[in-house]
Amino acid sequence: MRLALAAEIREIDHIAITDYGIPGVVLMENAGIRVVDAVCRQLNGDVRGKVITVFAGKGNNGGDGLVVARHLLNMGADVRVLMVTDPTNLTGDAKVNFNIWKKMGQKVYPIHQANGINLVKVSLLNTNLIVDAMFGTGFKGVVNEKLGRIIQLINNNGAPVVAVDIPSGLEADTGNIGGDCVHADATITFGLPKLGMVLETGASVCGEVEVVDISLPKPLLNDHSSKRWLIDDQLVSQWLSRRRNDTHKGDYGRVLIVAGSLGMGGAAILTAEACLRAGAGMVTMAIPEPLHDAVAGRVPEAMTLPLPHINGVLSSEALDKILAKLESVDVLAVGPGLSQSSETIQLVQKLLPQVKIPLVVDADGLNALAKDASILGNITAPMVLTPHPGEMARLVQVPISEVQQNRISLVQQCADTWGHTVLLKGPRTLVAYPGGQLYINPTGNPGMATAGSGDVLTGIISGLAAQGMEIKTAAVVGAYLHGLAGDLACKNLGERSLMAGEIINHFPMAVSKVAT
Repeated sequence: MRLALAAEIREIDHIAITDYGIPGVVLMENAGIRVVDAVCRQLNGDVRGKVITVFAGKGNNGGDGLVVARHLLNMGADVRVLMVTDPTNLTGDAKVNFNIWKKMGQKVYPIHQANGINLVKVSLLNTNLIVDAMFGTGFKGVVNEKLGRIIQLINNNGAPVVAVDIPSGLEADTGNIGGDCVHADATITFGLPKLGMVLETGASVCGEVEVVDISLPKPLLNDHSSKRWLIDDQLVSQWLSRRRNDTHKGDYGRVLIVAGSLGMGGAAILTAEACLRAGAGMVTMAIPEPLHDAVAGRVPEAMTLPLPHINGVLSSEALDKILAKLESVDVLAVGPGLSQSSETIQLVQKLLPQVKIPLVVDADGLNALAKDASILGNITAPMVLTPHPGEMARLVQVPISEVQQNRISLVQQCADTWGHTVLLKGPRTLVAYPGGQLYINPTGNPGMATAGSGDVLTGIISGLAAQGMEIKTAAVVGAYLHGLAGDLACKNLGERSLMAGEIINHFPMAVSKVAT
């Protein structure tokens, strides 16, 4: 699903009004009606006699709130409109709806004045539901102290809150919350979801998000040149092709996984199992020779390539055997459980620039690159890098806190600078392509913060790519299915008990859910 910035939504509205001839007041009316539908659902379908408090601002968001108030009043609700601005500041379509409200004999209660806080307290005493229509998508920065106090009263009231388009205090483009912000139970957003609403912080205050149609022309919404997308079932399903009847294992690709070291053989096992479960035709684990018996016995469906080692970690002498094996495989995965020994780092740094097939680099593969990031400029194979925030911090040599504060800008900058797809893990995993294309993954849960989860993701991406999917597409699809499998596992087992292997076990159900 396409994600919009505030300026893009303003432009869509403008074109709808000027080029298509749809009056702005019609769009506002439609928006208000769709919010009313949500209010009715929150109150189990009957608003008669219910006390509903509408907080309205001075812009179109406030105008939407006045439409909501009018329709709820007509349906028998006891509606109170509290305005955070002087009503004389209203203009355009918002003023039209204010005048209608007044002509219906209804009052508005300005709460920007000295006694505003007391008015809010009294109004909220017995309210059954709150409608937040104070600030729209144009809001940036921090609400002032008085509005912050009003928002605190809303959040502490306990009545359900329905936000109009976006919760007040949330920045639509960044998801930043600089101060107080309304915590909505439901957000009814118009036309398209806004970028900031699906990022970690924004998602935490939006509640259940519903994207509704307010009669904006579809050609304006279906702009496939957009560079920001929320990954969803529809997007992923178009990339999951059915298998033909007349096929064999060679049709579904061969993957080589360079992984494991003494004490971390499980990383190779999880990566291989996930790769096979994702549909790869054949998988080979390239592992230090001492791990062979233990690892091979755990994944009988996979082949093994025992490699030279020093004290149980791959040595630089393994390079020639790996390069020779690359002649007969379609995808290479490097990194899970390799260790950070100097020999292994040297091996990875020599190997990656010589690879010609699609490549996934994770874990200690990334740590080897972090020792000399200039190597990234010498890698010509189509590649996906899959760092968690700590690995990303090492790659770009900044504190983890800086990575977390600038996730979108940093992942896009790295993809452009390195010329490769970058998948930055975390709540709302980001996948950035060179050139600005950004995908945000909504699946996943805290139970997936467990050892081996990243190895499973590496295996899934590699397995999808082996079947002919572009490696960058496999990163998007893999992130979504990995998180969805984790969500299904969490539903059955709970967050505390979820192990990485359970993500693999639930992967088939995730695929079935999306593909049907």
